Amino acid sequence: MKHPSSREFFAYWDKKRAGAPAPERSDIEPDAVRELLGDVFVLSYDAGSGYPFRVAGTRVCALLGRDLKDQSFSSLFAAEARREIEEIIAVVAEEMTPAVAGISATCNNGSTAHLELLLLPFNARAHSPVSLTGLLAPFKNEYTVLRDLTVSSYRYIGHQPQRLIPRALRKLAIARGFMVYEGLTGK
Repeated sequence: MKHPSSREFFAYWDKKRAGAPAPERSDIEPDAVRELLGDVFVLSYDAGSGYPFRVAGTRVCALLGRDLKDQSFSSLFAAEARREIEEIIAVVAEEMTPAVAGISATCNNGSTAHLELLLLPFNARAHSPVSLTGLLAPFKNEYTVLRDLTVSSYRYIGHQPQRLIPRALRKLAIARGFMVYEGLTGK
């Protein structure tokens, strides 16, 4: 991680998980990371809605030029970058693996902005919606409103995600509630 805010938020998240794969969402105390709150957000793990923001810090909203609550996170990315960011989000949420990414964006004046994105999972609990948290921090503070985000680089923190298991099987590991399995009928 290059950005000091990313390192600080990751260290806090790591301390709160206390050896578990991820902390509970209720374990994160906003007051403990008060200086970082402008860059912090929480996403709902809902692919159909584009991973909407549940909460977004004031600086994140200012960088993107609008209130982000209930807005799609993946729609902030250029069309050609959406599949990549959605795959990263899926690995973070489903495999409980933190990720850090270099992000490039286009400013209103046409220049390029560089940011760091940190994505951190919350512990998945039965009968609760899956969510994840993160931090989006620019390397310079003079940026105007940003658009068309792209992923310039990324890596997973800790163990490498298990890519050999098909995604459908990995999804079963986090499935909660009533499940219907297709199979043979009793004829």
